[in-house]
Amino acid sequence: MLPRTLLIFASATLGACNPVVGAPLDIANLGRVIGSYAHSLMDTLESSIGNHSARPKRLERETVPYGGNESPGTIVVRTNERRLYFVLADKKAIRYPVGVGRIGKQWQGRAEIDGAYVQPAWSPTAEMKRENPTLPSLISGGAPNNPMGARALTLSGGKYAIHGTNRPESVGRDASYGCLRMFNDHIIDLYGRVSVGTKVFVTRGS
Repeated sequence: MLPRTLLIFASATLGACNPVVGAPLDIANLGRVIGSYAHSLMDTLESSIGNHSARPKRLERETVPYGGNESPGTIVVRTNERRLYFVLADKKAIRYPVGVGRIGKQWQGRAEIDGAYVQPAWSPTAEMKRENPTLPSLISGGAPNNPMGARALTLSGGKYAIHGTNRPESVGRDASYGCLRMFNDHIIDLYGRVSVGTKVFVTRGS
């Protein structure tokens, strides 16, 4: 189990698609500890995200051939495919389904992971509050109605994140304000493979 101080630090508040966070959690030297902790949560999280066997095969995580030129360890998101690729060696990648921005909210560009958070708290952006004034000002980390899910990887620029979700039905769709949503078990897996500084490329794809 992670030290209590780390758990408290990792619950910094995030506003989805416009994260509001304190100093980012640098996981470069904590990967083994966090990875162990993440795997220990799997059984508990599976009960909250539904039966994996009920997912369509197209929404499963899988290792696939990869023809891009990015270095191993890079994240590539293809919004037209609604897929995220974590590049491996030997021209392969792990492919995950993602929820991407709705029409008018999608974006393309380069970024780096600048923070990594376990069960982050969440507060809505001003735009979200205008669209839905009944939203609470803060939802604590780990709450069933927290839209950030089990993990969040914030991206440089301070506006977007790759994160879990409490709405698994939105994965594989155009559904967000620009953030990239993943199944909770998938974001836990990706979280254990990356570090602060990991390069992220978001493109429309083919």
